[in-house]
Amino acid sequence: MTENPNGGPHEQGSQWYDGEAGPLVRPYAMTGGRTQPGPTGVRFDLIALVTLDPAAPAADDDTALGPEHLALIELCRSETQSVAELAADADLPVGVVRVLLGDLLELGRVTISRPVPPAHLPDERILREVIEGLRAL
Repeated sequence: MTENPNGGPHEQGSQWYDGEAGPLVRPYAMTGGRTQPGPTGVRFDLIALVTLDPAAPAADDDTALGPEHLALIELCRSETQSVAELAADADLPVGVVRVLLGDLLELGRVTISRPVPPAHLPDERILREVIEGLRAL
C-alpha cells in the first residue's frame, strides 16, 4: 500500500478503491443501475473474446462513453482479451464489465467471439478416427 494524495492508504493498482473510504464509485453507478447488458439481454461468458471493431469510429468521437467504457476500449486496443481478463485489468467487477461490454457491442465498438458450446464440439470418437486415418497415410 502507498499513500494517496488525500493522506489515506491506497491499494496499488486500484483506481476505484480508497483504504479509508472503501469503493469510490459503486458498481451500480458505473452501469446506471443496470444489471443486464443492453436491451438485447446478451450474456457474456467469462471466456468470450472481445475485439475492437476495426470499422468503429474513434472512441473520443462519442461523448456518451464513460471513463469505464474508454478503459475497456483501451485495453482491447492492443489485443483481443477475454471478459475475465478485461475485468481483472480494468479492476472492475465482472458484472459491471458485462454491462459495459453490452453498451459497446450495441454501439458497434467491439465484436464478441463466443465459445463453442460443448454440445457442438465433435465427438471424441470421430477425432480419434481422424487421427488414426492421418497416421495411416
